[in-house]
Amino acid sequence: MLLLWPAVATAGQVPAWVIRVPETTPTVYVAETSTSTLFRFERDGHGVRLDRQDYMSIGKGGDAKERAGDQRTPLGIYFVTDELDTTRLHEKYGPLAFPLDYPNAWDRRQGRTGDGIWVHGVDRNGGKRPPLDTDGCIALPNDRLLALAETFEPNITPVLIGRQVDFASVSSVANLRAELEAAVESWARALEQGDMYAYLDAYDESFEHWTMNRDEWIAFSLQTAGRRMLSDVVVSELLLLADPVEDGLYLSRFRVALVEDGQT
Repeated sequence: MLLLWPAVATAGQVPAWVIRVPETTPTVYVAETSTSTLFRFERDGHGVRLDRQDYMSIGKGGDAKERAGDQRTPLGIYFVTDELDTTRLHEKYGPLAFPLDYPNAWDRRQGRTGDGIWVHGVDRNGGKRPPLDTDGCIALPNDRLLALAETFEPNITPVLIGRQVDFASVSSVANLRAELEAAVESWARALEQGDMYAYLDAYDESFEHWTMNRDEWIAFSLQTAGRRMLSDVVVSELLLLADPVEDGLYLSRFRVALVEDGQT
């Protein structure tokens, strides 16, 4: 069922945080903490469309989680990591739970702590929970959680959590998408051409990966990718999302295939 856009959107506007969605990501969830609303956006041939909006509860402490035990719901870009059978857990979790990857890389860089942030149901006998009523999780009515369960795919489905959903014109989102796609393409072409200076210039001074800092990553890259003769670098399944809180912060997630002497 296709619902009307929320009142904050006008004709010709789309969610500003959802910039590019590949075919492999059919559903994007956006949680708006100020209105206790979980929006479900479905991918279509023109980007995304609003498919559903549901009531949700968040943390007793509100949003903007910073530390373990603060009973706040985090703000940012997260992904479903698993599906949990809650039959042996406390009744408050309802019939199912879908853990999110809090703290993500940006949270850890900001020093945020804690874990166990889920999208889950409610006590079967408790009915609808108040807007601020969890330990930091997102809680949905059980009937709605069960109806949506198939769309929460581990390691695929994004859940963006922000205070108020931002909307923008189709043209402005398209322009930003083209700019970010060009940045990813530039990174890939630099690697393909063996231009390690341009390739490594894309990495921030505070970059960390596999416990390596930027200098260690540069040394590792020069010893591995820098010594390979590549005929092509193929980027696919590109997902582009804007952070709901940090202006100018974007997530790009994609698969990359390195083709060397005709072999991937």
